[in-house]
Amino acid sequence: MLSHNNILYPKEDRENKVLLYACRNCDHQEVSDSNCVYRNVVDHAAGEFTQVLFEDVASDPTLPRTKSVRCAACGHGEAVFFQATARGEEGMTLFFVCCNPSCGHRWRD
Repeated sequence: MLSHNNILYPKEDRENKVLLYACRNCDHQEVSDSNCVYRNVVDHAAGEFTQVLFEDVASDPTLPRTKSVRCAACGHGEAVFFQATARGEEGMTLFFVCCNPSCGHRWRD
């Protein structure tokens, strides 16, 4: 039994410089109405929904760690650090988050 999924895939006709939609199961082809195959629309400004969840930062194994700082809240000697833009400020800011699981204090450089 032959199964058909009725999907046409984009295909380039270089000789005629047109975009076609072609079936992979037979020789059926159609000329595309548009040269656009895929369009991604972003409805918000970059950074509008960007938010760092500080409680997850200390356990993130991809972030660099330092033992050259001391947490002012609990005295723990290890913190993760990363750069990000601070709300309402220009440029990058260096943020630290205490690695003590019961603390999680955060501060900037």
